[in-house]
Amino acid sequence: MPRLSVNLNKIALLRNSRRTGVPDVLRFGRIAHDAGADGLTAHPRPDERHIRRTDVLGLAELIRPWRPSFELNLEGYPDRRFLDIVAEARPEQCTLVPDSPDAFTSEEGWKLDAAQRRLVDTALNELKPLGCRVILFIDPDPAAVAPVHNIGADGIEIYTGSYAAAFRAGHPQALMQACAATAARAAELGLVVNIGHDLNLDNLPALTAALPGFAEASIGHELTADALVMGFAATVRAYKAALGGSA
Repeated sequence: MPRLSVNLNKIALLRNSRRTGVPDVLRFGRIAHDAGADGLTAHPRPDERHIRRTDVLGLAELIRPWRPSFELNLEGYPDRRFLDIVAEARPEQCTLVPDSPDAFTSEEGWKLDAAQRRLVDTALNELKPLGCRVILFIDPDPAAVAPVHNIGADGIEIYTGSYAAAFRAGHPQALMQACAATAARAAELGLVVNIGHDLNLDNLPALTAALPGFAEASIGHELTADALVMGFAATVRAYKAALGGSA
């Protein structure tokens, strides 16, 4: 069964709109764990508009008794600031994204041209000795997989935002097939396959069925939105069920 990593960025975004510390990111990390999630994801951006460096370190300490079976996944652009956070928190998984510092959200995968290869190579040289699994965020394109393998990363996270948009528009088949073909190519090369971006209880079951054998879904925005109606623990359980093929 694929793992569910709950992204807490939007909990932190709500917290940051006041100076009261509410909602408490660590409390929601514990709720996610107790409700059956398999790990937590955090993306500490340079402007700290949601998750902060202190949150990352707090989460790493919170989940210490549950690790390594309950994983910490840190996402980010591999600049000096991010690599220092990773070195301090020691996550089980590090997902590198090619975002510029002012990016609104992660909506494009690595192309691994010459400049990007140098950047990722440098990051890999620092991250591999830490013992974390290194994942590269890529578009749903089988041609994007071999460069990830060749550079020495451990796996891919398929960007599913375009699939989610197609699902909302009522014609998801082509993007679903692209995700499936990308996952199949990665499996051929022995890479870990993760998925993430705009996944929800409506579009997740069909994609899960089309991608047998993928390892993990990282979900935050849609899960948090559903939790406003359903409650956070109940929503985590519902997403776990969706990943397992249950309604």
